[in-house]
Amino acid sequence: MSKLGNLGARLHRGEVGYDFVKNRKIWYGVSILITILAIVGLAVRGLNMGIEFQGGAVFTTPKNTSASVSQAEEYAEQGSGHDAIVQELGDGSLRIQVSGIDTGEADKIKNSLAEDLKVDGEQINAELVGPSWGEQIANKAWQGLGIFLILVVIYLAIAFEWRMAIAAFVALIHDITITVGIYALVGFEVTPGTVIGLLTILGYSLYDTVVVFDSLKEQTKDITKQTRWTYSDVANRSINSTLVRSINTTVVALLPVAGLLFIGGGVLGAGMLNDISLSLFVGLAAGAYSSIFIATPLVADLKEREPQMKALKKRVLAKRAAKGETPETETDEEVYADEPEDVAPAVVGPRNQPASRNRGRGRPSGKRR
Repeated sequence: MSKLGNLGARLHRGEVGYDFVKNRKIWYGVSILITILAIVGLAVRGLNMGIEFQGGAVFTTPKNTSASVSQAEEYAEQGSGHDAIVQELGDGSLRIQVSGIDTGEADKIKNSLAEDLKVDGEQINAELVGPSWGEQIANKAWQGLGIFLILVVIYLAIAFEWRMAIAAFVALIHDITITVGIYALVGFEVTPGTVIGLLTILGYSLYDTVVVFDSLKEQTKDITKQTRWTYSDVANRSINSTLVRSINTTVVALLPVAGLLFIGGGVLGAGMLNDISLSLFVGLAAGAYSSIFIATPLVADLKEREPQMKALKKRVLAKRAAKGETPETETDEEVYADEPEDVAPAVVGPRNQPASRNRGRGRPSGKRR
């Protein structure tokens, strides 16, 4: 078995682990700091909205254009007085995008480009883009996002409980805020592809969170009938038992997205890939982080405000103090020594010897006949 597979098995059995829930205040602080930076970047720099949202014109040059991308960008900015985005297409032509201009300005810019690029003006294709189309996309995206969040909260409240629904909602808002803030800081153009990327990461972030929640729900059945684990202990075990799975899923998802972002968009200069790949890359990483460091610790915080969980925590801590034990040093025989025989213990963690408790039950001794 590989080292990573062996580590995953040991994490699942509870033989090793990191106390994520105990250090939750650190993760909360880190998340709050990152979120504040994202909000400040969004407020100061704002989003670089694409032509689909601002309106403008797109000019496509003929295939035999000799000018480079940087030269064409300089010509377009001089002729329009606006920032321009230039991309080289696969057939050797140039796509020149200028935002915030009307029809009269577009004709003037087209003639200026024809003169600077030394091509016939009739060979330059000019296409006007109105801002209303982008506004419709943005409005539909906001409506879809709102409906999605409402349905998510309702589903999680029914399938799990309202505390998990709140924690998942907070994690989703956390992921969206960080992704949008990084977009503002980096200055990448916001296009319909960006909107698609943002909506895509929500499903991934939710999936990763639900995996941990499902494990937590299973392991906390009848948790109040035992005195070994607090709710936070079980939440921490749930994170550790699914940790390797979450890491593997995230890495596998990030590799192709990183290829699009750093190789396709950076090395090869395929700028059209940047808008969707950056949102996916940041969102996937933030989603994996929030499911481990935000959502589950927040559920533990909310659950341990309940009177039953407070009483359970008090009993568990009192027992540990009396015996001088910790969750790692207790044995199964000691844990269940004070429990009734007819009570099935909660599935709150792996047991090293699950058959030892029933061996010899109903006989004078545990010896085989």
